[in-house]
Amino acid sequence: MIAEEKINEAISTNEKAFLENLRTIMQIQSVKGSSEKDAPFGKGPKKALEAIVPIIEKCGFKAKIVNNAMAYAQWGDDDENYIGIIDHLDVVPVGDKWKFNPWDLSDENGRLYGRGILDNKGPALATLWAMKILKDLGYRLKRTIRLVFGSDEENGSKDVPLYLEKEKPPIFGWTADCKYPVVYGERGIVNYCIFTPILDGSLSQIKNLQGDMSKDHVPDELSIEIKNKKVESHGIRVPSNAPEMGKNAITYLAKKIVDENLVSGQLNNYFKWIVKALHQKHYGEGLGIEFHDNDSGKLIMTPTGLNIENNGMRIEIAIRYPVSYQEKQITAGIKNNIPVDSNIKVIRSIPSVMHDKNSKFIQILSEVYEEVTGLDGTPVTTTGATYARVMPNIIAFGPSFPGQKGIAHKENEWMDLDDLLLSIKIYMRSIERLGSLE
Repeated sequence: MIAEEKINEAISTNEKAFLENLRTIMQIQSVKGSSEKDAPFGKGPKKALEAIVPIIEKCGFKAKIVNNAMAYAQWGDDDENYIGIIDHLDVVPVGDKWKFNPWDLSDENGRLYGRGILDNKGPALATLWAMKILKDLGYRLKRTIRLVFGSDEENGSKDVPLYLEKEKPPIFGWTADCKYPVVYGERGIVNYCIFTPILDGSLSQIKNLQGDMSKDHVPDELSIEIKNKKVESHGIRVPSNAPEMGKNAITYLAKKIVDENLVSGQLNNYFKWIVKALHQKHYGEGLGIEFHDNDSGKLIMTPTGLNIENNGMRIEIAIRYPVSYQEKQITAGIKNNIPVDSNIKVIRSIPSVMHDKNSKFIQILSEVYEEVTGLDGTPVTTTGATYARVMPNIIAFGPSFPGQKGIAHKENEWMDLDDLLLSIKIYMRSIERLGSLE
């Protein structure tokens, strides 16, 4: 086992080079684009994969791009029985409320800013530097370590099947795209579209409903024309799995319309339903689905989209449900609590995933986390969705520490430099332990 002082000194010595290479990757606008030849997820994500290859090789590892979908850094010669760390270089769109340049690495008093610093370019490069520093310090592993960089995690993880067409899955590993300590379970995810007919002519009172609405975040800015007058709703954008930390512009718009009696008829009744069932009801209590369990806690719910149709209104809601429940239970509850004659449709469905929290591998990571940080390493579950759902034998491990929530997918995404460097140390010790297994 490498001495503590050697690791601390090596991390400090490597800090400048680490941040310079991280900046190179963060300057790439790797948002998903149109599929092209040799770039299935667009030019930006493919450019990020191409840019990481020379960095990998300069660190002293074998580099390869697989099916134009994922790239990897490999330390060791076993292509079949390897420990895998699965991170990603694609990011969500930036929006327009940044204090800092989203396509750069900015530092303000030790806090780093930029799209992808937390999700997931920062942790991905931190893991690569964990491997590099261990190698430079003379560590000799017994089991191959492969760090995989994906390019479609934010839009369905369709890069994973392309990878598995050519490569074997890891025997175990993690993705640094969630939180600490070890995450052994991820809740089920289901998104619904609920269409409600408005047939009494009152729908004509509104038009031009506009805003930044997406399944990955709580909408924060909406505008609508009501009887030829523009009405705005201002919220606070946060990830859709942490709605209690934000303000949903959809439900605040509905509340404003109801409170100020801006519309009448069936349309008024519809907005009253939104307020009653959805406004500040983040745990499903307005829809008859206030479920919870010991492993994962409360169900999480938030509206993510609202649209005017030719003969009605359509709302989309995102739900993260506890691991001991099933999607059919969620659907049944909602059907009993939506407006009369409404139609409900599942538009996204991702079952929960659970791993044995007492497994040898998870125990090792828990021990490492406790030893490095002095914090409780008891494995947990998450409301998030990571590569652990689609890549076999993968769990989530880092990078957010307890108390850090709702940072990704919003403006001024950040991660403290000290935490990023601490993650390098955690991943070094984890690789050191797992790489020594026979």
